[in-house]
Amino acid sequence: MPYTHRRKVMFKDCDPARIVFYPRYFEMLNDTVECFFDKVLGCPFERLHDGHAVPTARIDTVFTAPSRLGDWLDITLTCRRLGRSSLDLSFVVSCGAEQRLNATSTLVHVGPDGRPVPWAGDLRNALELAVKGTD
Repeated sequence: MPYTHRRKVMFKDCDPARIVFYPRYFEMLNDTVECFFDKVLGCPFERLHDGHAVPTARIDTVFTAPSRLGDWLDITLTCRRLGRSSLDLSFVVSCGAEQRLNATSTLVHVGPDGRPVPWAGDLRNALELAVKGTD
């Protein structure tokens, strides 16, 4: 089940040419992950990060067109694969009909010591449903 987060490109996101400075896209992708965990999985980061975390272990990105100040971006996240302690995601960022970037990433569920721990309980169940919804 894809999740879409809509966001306006703000002045703070742009370089002097008024296009999105590429590292800001990674912040936007992370914001989308955080909203997905809260709104779809029912696990807001303030609760998840009380003893656990989900750092990004890998991210591959292809930039296809620039985004400009004032553009409205639709950032669509899709869960692709759920592992014991990992989660593979894909993202498509678009403005209207124009794709601006696509990315794939892997999150790893870690404990307080930074080592991988299995997804468990309600969170694992919600992730399984999210992955199944993409079939």
